[in-house]
Amino acid sequence: MSPMNDRKTSAKSEPLVISRVFSAPRALVFKAWSSAEHIKRWFSPEGCSVPEAEIDFRPGGVFAVCMHLPDGQDFWSRGHFGEISPPDRLTFTAGVSVGGATKFTVHTTVTFDDDGAGTRMSVRQAYDIHDESFRFAIDGSAEGWRTTLDKLEREVARITAAEGRSVVHASFTLERAFDVSPAKLFHALVDKAAKARWFEGGGDYVTLEREMDVRPGGKERVKGRWASGLVSSFDAVYFDVVPDRRLVYTYEMRLDDRKISVSLATLEIVPAGAGARLVLTEQGAFLDGYDDAGSREHGTGLLLGRLAASLKG
Repeated sequence: MSPMNDRKTSAKSEPLVISRVFSAPRALVFKAWSSAEHIKRWFSPEGCSVPEAEIDFRPGGVFAVCMHLPDGQDFWSRGHFGEISPPDRLTFTAGVSVGGATKFTVHTTVTFDDDGAGTRMSVRQAYDIHDESFRFAIDGSAEGWRTTLDKLEREVARITAAEGRSVVHASFTLERAFDVSPAKLFHALVDKAAKARWFEGGGDYVTLEREMDVRPGGKERVKGRWASGLVSSFDAVYFDVVPDRRLVYTYEMRLDDRKISVSLATLEIVPAGAGARLVLTEQGAFLDGYDDAGSREHGTGLLLGRLAASLKG
């Protein structure tokens, strides 16, 4: 793979043909081409990355990929898919530009064939060169594709693991007493600014998005990045809201783009003398091999500790 001016002449270059066998069925290897989320993970040589991509996976659909090089340059490949015949073959043509000027055009054909228990994927690329100073990029295509296919192997393995569908159910109940009125406790659960003071990851966690609309049918979203670079997303829908007494909502959790769980949560507020007691019950469905191992209950307990601290301020 090479990262893909204005000269009007166009020169030809020898086509590149490269193939590799993957330990996965054709449909699964084919799937690795089907979305921007997949393409971002693997469609670049080692040391490069794909910060942006638009994939409309249909004949005539958009193929647009930004390849970021170690020296800071961005090479944009922009074009369209031709043939898409799952799980046998796909084609696309894209012009590769730098700074808005097209340097060369790449015509790509990818085929998928059974090879024993796996799949042999073959890539053929033909090039039209519009700027001879960029011939180096085409000359380096074979090595670029070699390390790109290393990345594709990892993505195929990731998809293979994700395709192993499973659901594990778990539930827990936590109770906490607070030295505040039911109304003040309820406010800390439903007010966006008040909840932001305690409903977050702490430490090096950085909140990226926060939206809150607490009413039957209303939605809440909290998205943040952890120190490791992992992005977690909490997306909730409220079904029952009784002021100062009860909240019932469902929510799904994602790590990057992987959905790891769907849960039903019930929060009951019970008057207790001059204070209030919160009873939180959660029933979770943990998906496709995600091993909770009690971390959701532990993490919820930490959040309730932060809630208590926020109410003392």
